[in-house]
Amino acid sequence: MLTIVRGVGPKQVVPIAAVILALAVAGCGGQPSAQHPRPATSASETPAAAKQNVTGSAGRTPVPPPFRHLLPGMPPIEHGHVYAAAEPGKVQPSIAREPHLIYVPNSYGRPITTVIDQRTRKVVRILHTGDLSQHVTPSYDLKTLYVEASAADRLVALDPATGRIERRIPQTRPYNLYFTPDGKRAIVMAEQDDEIVFDDPHTFKRRAVVKDPSCLGPNHADFSANGRYFIVTCEFSGSLLKVNTLQHRVTARLTLPPGAKPQDIRLSPTGRDFYVADMGRDKLLRISWKHLRVVGSIDTPAMPHGIYPSRNGRFLYVSDRGAGKVSVISVARNKLVDTWTIPGGGSPDMGGLSADGKILWLSGRYDGYVYGWNTRTGKLIAKIRVGGSPHGLLVWPQPGRYSLGHTGNMR
Repeated sequence: MLTIVRGVGPKQVVPIAAVILALAVAGCGGQPSAQHPRPATSASETPAAAKQNVTGSAGRTPVPPPFRHLLPGMPPIEHGHVYAAAEPGKVQPSIAREPHLIYVPNSYGRPITTVIDQRTRKVVRILHTGDLSQHVTPSYDLKTLYVEASAADRLVALDPATGRIERRIPQTRPYNLYFTPDGKRAIVMAEQDDEIVFDDPHTFKRRAVVKDPSCLGPNHADFSANGRYFIVTCEFSGSLLKVNTLQHRVTARLTLPPGAKPQDIRLSPTGRDFYVADMGRDKLLRISWKHLRVVGSIDTPAMPHGIYPSRNGRFLYVSDRGAGKVSVISVARNKLVDTWTIPGGGSPDMGGLSADGKILWLSGRYDGYVYGWNTRTGKLIAKIRVGGSPHGLLVWPQPGRYSLGHTGNMR
């Protein structure tokens, strides 16, 4: 039985979706590893060159199906490429001068978040954010960073211009934090309570709650290319939920095979697939954007956890927590094309790319380190001791027009 608790908010005016012109897809950004060639651009990555919600006419290329019928108020997708706005050099002017820092929350042990200077790779500050600090998340408008301190029952707002705490906001068991593509709602994953909570994105007052008996331990999510729905991974029940963004209701459910433990989920650059890290079965699953079903899978070394698209959208970097490795996946070929190893072993978990895409930063969940890989060579170039159990670290600033949450899901 689906339970939905709705709040009453002010009536909102819905703007008409913007018109976008035909532009060629520009291939730029972080370089692929030297060990594998650039895959050719697939047919599904051709430019989206017609008006949104229009099939097209003479002289125009139709909008690809995943990008049609945008969520009202959502900024249009550029060039039919989900991450086009998150390429190098596209950091918003309002945040371009903010200090280049890495925020590392400690999930067990000291109730802190460690702040590291990206350039010097030195710890510059310790923030007392609260017990079980899980992830650090940029707000939709990029003005605030939030630490989800789950056991402390609060969100801790940080000022990215100073790297210091601004305020503490009561919130029941926040594990992860997302924002709808129109910026009108925050979505808190209350993993321990099996709740998906829709909040006001500024006050964080509850507006609706989705709780479904098929979903135990909701923890990660990502939105469709048109923003009208998002898919939630339910770790403890080994299942997925498809949730309508506007109506706050479950529209589909998928139970994975026994042993499944779905973690991070990311939409492909073409908008046609979702990738899910199945930590329990050592697989990267490919889920159809149109129907909630598995259409393919890729074997990974052990316990895949985090998924990070390269700045040019050609590769996915998948952290293999149980193997001390990072798997490099070709998006066009849906194939493992390279593996990066931590010398001596480690437990790479969550993180993100530097703004230029040249370094992948990941936390070492069970060994107390932060790791940095050169994305061109695949070599480990940084190993910074922070202690404890570092979890969902944020690399800041990031390119992109707005944040959908987690540790920098930018579009």
